[in-house]
Amino acid sequence: MSPAKDTQKKGKSAPAKVKASEVFSAEEKAAMREAAKERRAAGTKEEQEKAVLEKIEEMQEPDRAMARRVHAIIKANAPSLSPKLWYGMPAYARDDTVVCFFQPALKFKARYSTLGFNNDAHLDEGNFWPVAYALIELTPAEEARIIELVKKAVS
Repeated sequence: MSPAKDTQKKGKSAPAKVKASEVFSAEEKAAMREAAKERRAAGTKEEQEKAVLEKIEEMQEPDRAMARRVHAIIKANAPSLSPKLWYGMPAYARDDTVVCFFQPALKFKARYSTLGFNNDAHLDEGNFWPVAYALIELTPAEEARIIELVKKAVS
């Protein structure tokens, strides 16, 4: 029996070759292109914040309104973080390392926007804690929670 038939007989198959174009969605590819462009164009803090604000203005509602509010909350409550674009999304970094970011729902055709935190955010609680939060609407209660999270993240 040939090795190929022997493999098939045991219920195993040779790994299928996957084309690079099939690995990432169009949205993921666009985000990677944006990240490469951002790295080449990184400018002053003022230029980076301007780029973030421009990206927010390009968003559709309700993402735009939420991103504006999240931006204001982070600027007011975590002044040590600098706005910058990260994979085409508004992000906030300390020493050029992204601590948190806002992912608009429409960017990846999701049903909710996301406020996410990376490894440098000080949100650790034991052995298990959330690092991303779904946002459908920003009410005063959600805003208060974001303020708590952002302050803790930079503490």
